[in-house]
Amino acid sequence: MWFKHRKRTKEPTAHATKLYHCMDIVQTQNDLDVDASTGLSTSEAERRLTVYGPNQMRGGGGPNAFKILFRQVANLMTVILVAAVIVAFVTKDWIEAGVVIGVIILNTTIGFMQEFKAEKTMDALRKMSSPTSRVLRNGHQVVVATMDLVPGDVLYLESGDVVGADCRVFDVFNYETDEALLTGETLPVAKEEDVLDDPEMALGDRINLSFASTTVTKGRSKAIVYATGMTTEVGKIAKKLMESNKNKKTPLQRSMDRMAWILLIIAIVSVLIVFGANKFNIKTEVLMYAIGLAIATIPEGLVAVVTLTMSLGVSTLAKKRALVRQLVALESLGSVTNICSDKTGTLTQSKMVLVRAWLPAEGFFRVSGLGFEPSGDITKKQRVEMDPTSGELHVNFSPNDTSTRDVDDEKRSLVSVKSKNSYVEETVVVRNDTMSACFRRLTEAAALCNMAEIKQDEESGEWFGIGDPTEIALQVFATKLSMGKPALTTESSEGKEGGQWRLVCEYPFDSSIKRMSVVVSNDAGEKILFLKGATERVVSCCSGRQQGETVEKMEPEELQKYLDPRIEEMGRDGLRVLSIAFRKLGASENDIDLHKVDREQMETQMVFLGLVGIYDPPRPESLPSVMECYRAGIQVTMLTGDHPETAAAIARQVGILQEPDANDNDSKDTDTHAVVSMGPPVMTAREFDALTEEEIDALGELPRVIARCSPDTKVKMIEAMHRRHGIVAMTGDGVNDSPSLKFADVGIAMGQSGSDVAKQASEIILTDDNFATIVRAIREGRRVFSNIQRFCSLLIAGNVGELVCLLVGLAFRDRLGETVFPLSPVAILVNNLLTGTPPAMALGAEKAWPTIMDEPPRDPTSGLFTWEVLCDIAFHGMAIALLSIADFWVIISGFGNGDMGEHCNSEYSSACDLVFRARGAVFATLTIAILLHAYNCRRIRGPMWSFRMLRRVHENRILFFGFLSGIVLCLLCIYVPGLNTKVLKMKGFSWEWGVVLVTLLVFLILSEVYKFAKRKLLKPLSIATDEQERLQRIWTETTTLNSLGGDAKSPKELKR
Repeated sequence: MWFKHRKRTKEPTAHATKLYHCMDIVQTQNDLDVDASTGLSTSEAERRLTVYGPNQMRGGGGPNAFKILFRQVANLMTVILVAAVIVAFVTKDWIEAGVVIGVIILNTTIGFMQEFKAEKTMDALRKMSSPTSRVLRNGHQVVVATMDLVPGDVLYLESGDVVGADCRVFDVFNYETDEALLTGETLPVAKEEDVLDDPEMALGDRINLSFASTTVTKGRSKAIVYATGMTTEVGKIAKKLMESNKNKKTPLQRSMDRMAWILLIIAIVSVLIVFGANKFNIKTEVLMYAIGLAIATIPEGLVAVVTLTMSLGVSTLAKKRALVRQLVALESLGSVTNICSDKTGTLTQSKMVLVRAWLPAEGFFRVSGLGFEPSGDITKKQRVEMDPTSGELHVNFSPNDTSTRDVDDEKRSLVSVKSKNSYVEETVVVRNDTMSACFRRLTEAAALCNMAEIKQDEESGEWFGIGDPTEIALQVFATKLSMGKPALTTESSEGKEGGQWRLVCEYPFDSSIKRMSVVVSNDAGEKILFLKGATERVVSCCSGRQQGETVEKMEPEELQKYLDPRIEEMGRDGLRVLSIAFRKLGASENDIDLHKVDREQMETQMVFLGLVGIYDPPRPESLPSVMECYRAGIQVTMLTGDHPETAAAIARQVGILQEPDANDNDSKDTDTHAVVSMGPPVMTAREFDALTEEEIDALGELPRVIARCSPDTKVKMIEAMHRRHGIVAMTGDGVNDSPSLKFADVGIAMGQSGSDVAKQASEIILTDDNFATIVRAIREGRRVFSNIQRFCSLLIAGNVGELVCLLVGLAFRDRLGETVFPLSPVAILVNNLLTGTPPAMALGAEKAWPTIMDEPPRDPTSGLFTWEVLCDIAFHGMAIALLSIADFWVIISGFGNGDMGEHCNSEYSSACDLVFRARGAVFATLTIAILLHAYNCRRIRGPMWSFRMLRRVHENRILFFGFLSGIVLCLLCIYVPGLNTKVLKMKGFSWEWGVVLVTLLVFLILSEVYKFAKRKLLKPLSIATDEQERLQRIWTETTTLNSLGGDAKSPKELKR
């Protein structure tokens, strides 16, 4: 083949130059060496990927080492240090110059490694969250990253998908795409699979091709990929649109920038104070001291640590199956007050199984068997009369019911005996050859009005489904009766009733009208339109119901009233109820092009067939996760397309509704069907949409479940929550969910079932579609933000301590009246290295405390630097500073003779011995106090130095070993000969350790007293609004029930 001999030295052009719109599907398959029924093998796809390369645009923005290195060298901190090096070289202070150069190299290396790692993490996550495509490989439909598509791949495309590559379409059903990005065409383009003859046809007229990056707006199709990457049409003209853009700065990063400018101003003022204290007699020592003071003022590692902490948080969430596409979402997660979640697949397992059916003339049928395997029985209850004299049984058949004739006696079982043995009810198994005509029509509708497939793996023998979970359940049901879609549409069905069925036209499922229909024909010459969907939407299309072999005329309102008790009965069991209808097309409709007829015109005068109940069991982790939200003061709202009774049943099972909420619904007016009202806790979208903003705002609480929800209803709910000052996280999967995902504070798309449009509109993608993952993400968001607050408090408090200590130290004078520095410039730099980035990084990795979900959501308007954080910084910074400078004074003037010698800022002499020893004590006090304060910052208010907490001192291993390492390096700086006196301008000491230890003990006592005062004087961290307190009471009641061995789903029992 052509591409088998391509060399990798030159980028392949695939088949993009060939005119695939002029080829039929067979020619396309032959040219691309692929079988459309099985797709490529995995090994062949991997081989082609090495030949053609990834399906992506060139110039993608991965981590650039040179740019990162430049940013590290070109920052303010490095500029100040370079100035210090220049001064040292000018004054021929080679040792100091060498030390500062070492500091520059160390700072740059640490910053480079942090940022490069963060960029690599983010780049990897960007690839993980890239769009996906459904392809056929090895005969199985699988999901692959769009960047892994290769020429020859068979794509499955449906409404909401973004086409991953240029491809030739086939098996087209009402398939339309939005090609505005490529051609400028404002209206969607309807696609056909017919061959086109004009080789020079304009791109927009090639209606048998789909192009990369265009969006499927309607219908479905299969397609064979012929061009990827830069060889696609959009790749030729849209490179700038596809290039990676740098992330915009988040509010947190902007506040950090403002803080940096404030600290820069403080640094400049501090330099002027140093010059003024020395009467602007700027000697080398004074200039270097001023530079060191400026360095001490600016937390140079802060921005890097924030970036690293957030990237590690994003990486942690990725491991927990939540891909963060925008860093701003990580900040918003900690403030979320409301989660609006879909039901299917998020709160439930999305393992749909049809367990019940109902026909007007025959009543309920039960369906056994779970999963995708088409095994199980369809049974119904049949009344059998008993002759009280003879004891014989006489089956009471209805005139039109043949479902129980010729039934194997072994399949019968007596269920109950009533009316003194006058009759019994027995369970009868329905088979293909014994079912009634009405039940057969229902089964045909389930199989044919259906785009799903079920297949059996040839190797493992396991059954699997392809398509929508609801349609898979219907297909499994039909297959249990040997009436699956393949059985009805293949030539082998010709001998059966009606013969072979063929699909004529499809009107795909539309979320705005919540129904789907198909027109099919058979060998008997019949053309039938089958319709399935939400009951109220199907009933509105009906003019009667199938009553056995006759049709009984009924108005939609009357039919709805007739069906409501059955729907509610199924809904109370947590079943999702679908309605099925049909009508035979008249002779006047046989000759028209049904694809060009409006579906509203076709879906009229339908005959109602029956109901089917589909069960989707809740995920085991949903209830604990909802309870965790209540514990954290977060309201969970279910927005679902299901019937109100079904939605309420599942909501009760997962804890969104409690038993008293269900009782609120008993008073609803069952005579009204235009709006199904279930009281405040549960409402339908129609009822909620009918309310004005003023009426919604007047509600005591917003509904916790909205059934039959539409995309517009979701936006209206978000607006209502915003008016109540809520921060909303919204889940979505369809293309119509994009507005609500964008409008929410945190848009969360489903990674498995979500469309590419929804993923691109979201900030977070759940790779497992699990509600519990949202709760884990909120916990992680809270952890990340609290950790940022912790190390910001540490870094800035440490800087305040150094700054105030060094400024107050300017008051000390030697014999010549010159300023005596409490620390040398180099010692300032070394102290900054030991107490800056390392402990801050350790706090950034701090695990979430168990009480983190006991606190209410963070107020987004409070920002990073709350009044409490600012007070913490000021108190601890001043305490460290004053205690450190007090050591200097006590050692020199308290226990010493107060003599500060001469020229002690530049060299060591016997006259400077006391000053050098005092500097060593100041260095030890500053360094160890700031390292101890890192432990203080682990708990904002809680005691840290109690016996219970001392046993947990090693929990944060990075901080623990960092603390020990800092102590060791501090001792080396003080006691290594030459390094101490010649470089750092200090000296080892002995009895002065008593002063240092007492000072550190005083610092710890002051810290504990300060925290105690905060606990007594400030409002508790866990204080909540009335609504949040209500949610926490629900959590308390439920967890108490669990501990007592009660039913966690029924808090009502506890109140009794």
